[in-house]
Amino acid sequence: MQELAALALALSLMSQSLPEEPAASVVDEVTVTATRTERRLADTAASVVVLSSEELETTAAGTVDDALRQVPGFSLFRRSGSRFANPTTQGVSLRGLGASGASRALVLADGIPLNDPFGGWIYWGRVPRVSLSRIEVLRGAGSDLYGSAALGGVVQLLSRAPSEPVLAFEAAYGERETPEGGLFVAERRGRWAASLGAEGFRTGGYVPVEPAARGAVDAPAASRHSTVDLTLERRVGEDGRAFLRGSWFDEERDNGTRLQVNDTTIRQASLGMDGSAGGGWLSLRAWGSDQDYFQTFTAVAPDRNSESLTREQRVPAESLGGSAQWTRTLGDRHGLVAGFDLREVSGTSDELVFPILRRTEAGGTQRTAGLFVEDLVSLTPRLSLTLGGRIDGWRNEGQEDEREETAFSPRASLLWRATDRWAWTASAYRGFRAPTLNELYRDFRVGDVLTLANDELEAERLSGGETGAIFSSSRVTARGVLFWMEVDRNVANVTLSFSPGLITRQRRNLGRTRSRGIEMEGTARLGDRWTLSGGYLLSDATVERASPDLEGLRIPQVPRHQGSLQLRFFDPQIVTAGLQARWTGEQFDDDRNELPLESFLAVDALLSRPVARGLEVFLAAENLLDEAYETGRTPVRSLGPPRTVRLGIRFEVSPSSLRRQRTAGRPTPAG
Repeated sequence: MQELAALALALSLMSQSLPEEPAASVVDEVTVTATRTERRLADTAASVVVLSSEELETTAAGTVDDALRQVPGFSLFRRSGSRFANPTTQGVSLRGLGASGASRALVLADGIPLNDPFGGWIYWGRVPRVSLSRIEVLRGAGSDLYGSAALGGVVQLLSRAPSEPVLAFEAAYGERETPEGGLFVAERRGRWAASLGAEGFRTGGYVPVEPAARGAVDAPAASRHSTVDLTLERRVGEDGRAFLRGSWFDEERDNGTRLQVNDTTIRQASLGMDGSAGGGWLSLRAWGSDQDYFQTFTAVAPDRNSESLTREQRVPAESLGGSAQWTRTLGDRHGLVAGFDLREVSGTSDELVFPILRRTEAGGTQRTAGLFVEDLVSLTPRLSLTLGGRIDGWRNEGQEDEREETAFSPRASLLWRATDRWAWTASAYRGFRAPTLNELYRDFRVGDVLTLANDELEAERLSGGETGAIFSSSRVTARGVLFWMEVDRNVANVTLSFSPGLITRQRRNLGRTRSRGIEMEGTARLGDRWTLSGGYLLSDATVERASPDLEGLRIPQVPRHQGSLQLRFFDPQIVTAGLQARWTGEQFDDDRNELPLESFLAVDALLSRPVARGLEVFLAAENLLDEAYETGRTPVRSLGPPRTVRLGIRFEVSPSSLRRQRTAGRPTPAG
């Protein structure tokens, strides 16, 4: 009740300090992720954040995952970003659910899953940043529409549509030998259209181990990646379209010592069709991918002056999937969304164990199918109800075992528009996440920590709810949410033994974990050019039922407090500037809460200036204050990247960009 009172008081004080003016278009943004159909953000009961192209352009973050850190509640399994951390640590956590490497949120690129089919983590470099139009983040269980992997929510990367001729590229060079470049080209001729997105990145990296503990084995955590995405599209009928897309991604990493490396190659093809059918709108999708993953693991001597290979892993994996969705408006009050999706994933962890040179192999196949339906009901002009549910079934076939499970994931949401400015929301839902093949069958080692697989894992089951208030005007939007979520059979890395040379853990189902807290965020337009936004998350994430030595402890890798603040100035004819501050509270790196990671504040800044039509130069600085913050303890302390400055150029020519440049700086018409 104290948290609810604080939330109401904060939003009330905010509204009293604002000038009286009619509600207007700042809340007319559209989201597709919350309901799988286009809907105004102001009419969505779910907690959704949209990062527009302008917001992405005015952040100093060099990657998608670093840009997402300004969203309250978003975090990865490790504090390190995708440029420097092993890809198996890039799982998403929302609202303090935690992660064990596998993501507890589904990440989509234009409706196609990006989560690694074998392990569930994310390769954030697969979608070129320059090709993005916006990013949507849905917080709270999304299993009612998206099934497994959407336990804690959904992150969707939406690409620019080839609706007009476009030529855009970005190139930069930064400290620690870091060149990068991106390209997006689109063309439309009659009914045909095509687009090409590409990105290349390389960094010499930095040594993550703290200086006092470094030895001869320590080396920079460097990475390189390249990605290409080609789409061919054709209009079908009066309002439909069909498309074919192919993508290729290649990544290589040095993981901080002389012998620890990994590389990944992913090839994917997808096709789809959208158009009118049966009095509604039908969307069909199909995709397939195959990938090769390689990684080495070592044992490092206590003085860190020598290391020896312990494992070489090769993990080939394949994935096939498809979906169908039908949307229809029924009268003036109902909007119906229904569909199904199918997926099959197979993969094998092929290991060579040193020094005995013994080869082991483990893996399997996972087949999933889901059927969902959603009804969007306008009960009155001010009260709307969303009811939805999904039934999922999946089957795991390992080398020596076979198991199948089912799950029902319902959701009910209310949105009451009390006034033109104020709205109240409430939601209750259930969700689930099936364990990945990686959690079931693949062992791995990071530093002196060995984590064992467990082929007896069961699916996680979430029950939760939230309620909140929304304020919106032409200049200000604000949202506050109280949430509560419990996860039964949470998959965690449980410590089995702890010795100076080796910490052994195993993935196991805990009895129950709980995450509850308060989420607040707001955006204010200060005049025609300035924008101030910020957010805060309080997350009380604890283990409620497990072995006696774990009950009552905090969930690892989840900070109790997170806050962010962004100040942006946007004038494409003069200068564009962005300043972001991100504060992360203390968290623990282990299940026993014996390895704390201290709180830290990171500040980023960006400044860009046009120098010719369509061309601008920019200067970006990440970790501007050069904060030496902790990212892990294995048990040696690892630190985040130091201050990094890069200088670059951006160029874009398109009809819409030229219109923005001609109208920039003109006074807004009254009324």
